[in-house]
Amino acid sequence: MSMPEKLYFYPVWLRIWHGFNALGILTLIITGISMQSSVESSYFLGFNMIVNLHNIAGILVTLNYFIFFIGNLFTPNGKYYIVKPNGFLKRPLKQAYYYAWGMFHGMKAPFPLSEKKKFNPLQKYSYVIVMYLAVPTVIITGITLMFPEIIIDKVYNFSGVFITAILHSVMGFFISIFLIVHLYIASIGKSPLENFKSIITGWHHIH
Repeated sequence: MSMPEKLYFYPVWLRIWHGFNALGILTLIITGISMQSSVESSYFLGFNMIVNLHNIAGILVTLNYFIFFIGNLFTPNGKYYIVKPNGFLKRPLKQAYYYAWGMFHGMKAPFPLSEKKKFNPLQKYSYVIVMYLAVPTVIITGITLMFPEIIIDKVYNFSGVFITAILHSVMGFFISIFLIVHLYIASIGKSPLENFKSIITGWHHIH
């Protein structure tokens, strides 16, 4: 049986979710960095407006996240996020070796995409950590920071609000780094724009 020339990896709901999520995350990153600045005169829109934009973007990203979560529960897209114990460490290390050395020396991709595999092992692990750990943590800590009265006052003599804010910032920074790496990996292909076209059309071309 011959391999199809292209695969429909991104259904409409996933493409819409991805677009809204990208805009929301970028807004959160920009406003979040602005809120961390110690120079208040640097705020182009004013501190209160920046905070309001951050909160609004956070609410929209939270609602959008439920689309992703429910979509993965009830559509075939969820199967791509299942991590199997077989080769748990060996497979992502093999992919990391390819990214670090192999692809610059003519090595073939160790885990080519197929109908059963939309992600290579390193991508899958990264997406699972971000989408099922980092993003929910940012959402939960973000909601509690909007309503600080529900946060525990003290945790081992440390302010509960302070710990929550630190966790929120650390996870936000982690997601920011992931986004940079994600954009770089997305540029790897027959052409730098090929994978970006896939998320718009829904079709991924197989080579």
